Amino acid sequence: MAQALRPNTAGGLFATDGKPHPLQDALLAVTLVLGITSFVTAMFHSLHLLSSWTGLVGILTGAYGQWISVTTRERFGLILGLGASGIGFFLGMAHGGLFGGLF
Repeated sequence: MAQALRPNTAGGLFATDGKPHPLQDALLAVTLVLGITSFVTAMFHSLHLLSSWTGLVGILTGAYGQWISVTTRERFGLILGLGASGIGFFLGMAHGGLFGGLF
């Protein structure tokens, strides 16, 4: 019955190595927030500046987060944030771009 006392740390989608990763977790949170903001504001034509800029920054933070990520949990959340940021960025660009209407 010794195997019943050991936790199953192998496998699973959100497997972690048991160590803290504060920088990676911060990049994950920032990328998700920027991605959700960019995706939601992309649905409104007049908010193209907010959508395109948050999408661009979300893509950059997500790409750096992917580069330094350690666990599958971090990579999974970063991919979701990157996808939302990308969609928001491209729709924001289609609606007027990064500087549309300012110059």
